[in-house]
This record gives sequence, structure tokens and C-alpha cells, in this order.
Amino acid sequence: MASITISDVDDRLRLCLEVRAARHGRSLEEEAREILQQAIGDGVPVANLGQRIHERFAALGGVELELPERKPMRDPSGPT
Repeated sequence: MASITISDVDDRLRLCLEVRAARHGRSLEEEAREILQQAIGDGVPVANLGQRIHERFAALGGVELELPERKPMRDPSGPT
């Protein structure tokens, strides 16, 4: 298993992490690993950007848009 080092951690952030770890009965390192695991999830990237956007805002509910009537395309060769 790999190890990482995080430099320049703000004192307040470290204190908050220590308090959170104590609340959960974990070491500082265990708490950091748990936070990282929650942030990353299962690590499987979502198929595409549209799907990611949908998942991000799904909890807010949908929007019904009135779509304009579609008309046939113009002839690209122009008038004859």
C-alpha cells in the first residue's frame, strides 16, 4: 500500500481533522483515509460530462422547458 505526505497543512485544518478523528474513534491517518475514500467514491469515472452534470444537480429537481416547433431544414444548396 502506498503512502502520501501532505505538506503545509494549516494548523486550524489539522486541529479540525484531529477533532473529527477523535469523534469517530480513529487516528488522524485513518480519518484522512476515510475522507479521501468518501471524496473519491468507488474511483470509477462517470461515462461522460453530461452524466456528471446530471448527477450533480439531480437532487435540485428537473426543469420543464417549452421546446419550439421544429421546422424542416433549408436546402443547403440554396434557392434554385
